[in-house]
Amino acid sequence: MTAAPKLIGNNPAYERWRWQIFAVTWLAYAGFYLTRKSFAVAKIEMGKTTGLGLTDSQMSWIDGSFLTAYAIGQFFAGVSGDRLGTRRVILAGMLGSIVVAFFMGATSLVVPLIFFSGLQGLCQSTGWAPLTKNIGCFFSQPERGTVMGLWCTNYAVGGFLASIYAGYIGGWFGWRYAFYAPAATLALIWLLFFWLQRNRPEDVGLPPIEHYHRQSESPSDKPEADAEEADGSWKAVVTVLKHPMVLLLSAVYFFMKPTRYAIMFWAPKYLNDRLGTNMAQSGALGALFELAGPLSAFLAGVVSDKLLGSRRNPISVVCLIASAILVFFLDKLPATKFMLGACLFLIGFALYAPDTLVSGTAAIDFGTKKGASTAVGLINSCGSIGAIAGGTIPGFFHDRWGWNGVFVCLSASLLIAGLLLLPKWNAVPEKERSR
Repeated sequence: MTAAPKLIGNNPAYERWRWQIFAVTWLAYAGFYLTRKSFAVAKIEMGKTTGLGLTDSQMSWIDGSFLTAYAIGQFFAGVSGDRLGTRRVILAGMLGSIVVAFFMGATSLVVPLIFFSGLQGLCQSTGWAPLTKNIGCFFSQPERGTVMGLWCTNYAVGGFLASIYAGYIGGWFGWRYAFYAPAATLALIWLLFFWLQRNRPEDVGLPPIEHYHRQSESPSDKPEADAEEADGSWKAVVTVLKHPMVLLLSAVYFFMKPTRYAIMFWAPKYLNDRLGTNMAQSGALGALFELAGPLSAFLAGVVSDKLLGSRRNPISVVCLIASAILVFFLDKLPATKFMLGACLFLIGFALYAPDTLVSGTAAIDFGTKKGASTAVGLINSCGSIGAIAGGTIPGFFHDRWGWNGVFVCLSASLLIAGLLLLPKWNAVPEKERSR
């Protein structure tokens, strides 16, 4: 049995590149949320007669366009990340997101907003899968739970800061600047990514991570090392797409993701309806959901590595059931800032742990380094299909069902996700069981 590698090794050059890649990819995905959250916050003012006078149904069509394109794009971005490499995919997707955000801020008609929102979804879909593959190339499996737990704080922190940033900028200068300012900020992150990122250790003259961590040092390991040359091959892609655990995680994420996107896209509007808070206050209060994410993601990764032997599923099952209970009771709580804010924080704490484990750490574990981007892309594509429901149901149906009816449906979906994963409580990748 190979000893777990140290997070900080003895080679300064290697460690500099590992943590440089960690930092710039963390910043890149957090940055994607700058342009993703703009509409969720701006819709409060865009729905007023002093804005564009958009109805809830029209806003749901705009969200639905984003989510549909995002779901389709996730799969192709995953394969592209393995075939073309992280660098090309991210630079193209991030630049597209910046340009589209400016167009959305300048648009005053519903149909163009639907169109540009779809383009934004395609651009946003390029982020997660290639970036997680990038991390998988610089960090090995025995340390991955801890590293990914820390790295996956990016979308919680990114969403939290993006909500506040867009809310206050939009409140001060008008809703259009809730699109313009985040896009300009993301452009700066694009430049940093271009300068600091590389796809693999080999691209900067360093050995593969398995060699650095002495996981592949005997002659008998040479065939496995040679197999790494097939990284991104169609054979590796197809193998991942047929993996039973990858398919199960895809189904689990399909039922899990509607709740996160319903809260992410509609929490400001929900809080405005119940509390009468303005755009800045609603954005900040709704961001408590994402504020809980960093601690939740990090603790889940560390516990799965240090206490559960790289088993990710026990944490996911327990947290999914807990989040289902919290979501069920959300709209039944007294309409105060403290109660609703506290419940959103607790939901975020319960939900971000399984979200990061299923869509990131476990996806790379079972997809392996060679097919990590494809596995993550497939899982997230299926999750994003579920997110279409989460992002659109509140706008289409809350007048008929009430917010309570919406949250009951989301609670049931979370419970199904937990029950699907329960039979695989002890699952770990085959190579881990053989050590």
